[in-house]
Amino acid sequence: MSGTRCPVDMGADGRHGWRLVAQNGRVVARSGLCYDDHARCREGFTALCAGHADMAGGVQHTVGGNGWVWLLRDAEGRTTALSGRSYERRSTCRTAYARSRALIAAEGSRWASTALR
Repeated sequence: MSGTRCPVDMGADGRHGWRLVAQNGRVVARSGLCYDDHARCREGFTALCAGHADMAGGVQHTVGGNGWVWLLRDAEGRTTALSGRSYERRSTCRTAYARSRALIAAEGSRWASTALR
């Protein structure tokens, strides 16, 4: 068992999003979309796990331009997942992006069935 978990959080506006948390407690990825309820959030994460291989993704500057983030987009162009934090260096962000995609590929079905709470 990897120790990775994916809690669903509810924001002040009542909408839900997920966070993918590594064994060391760091947020690896987070939801790029907000969902009306817990079940839809779970469905969104399940869809990410099932369809990640077909999603476009990459590294880009943060909105403020003072760092780098990675993201995954679905077929409609919506950001479905993004890095849990910004990175100072592009190369570090690219490495985190590759690791995150590999983690989703290796354990996505396990997260989709057991890790969302």
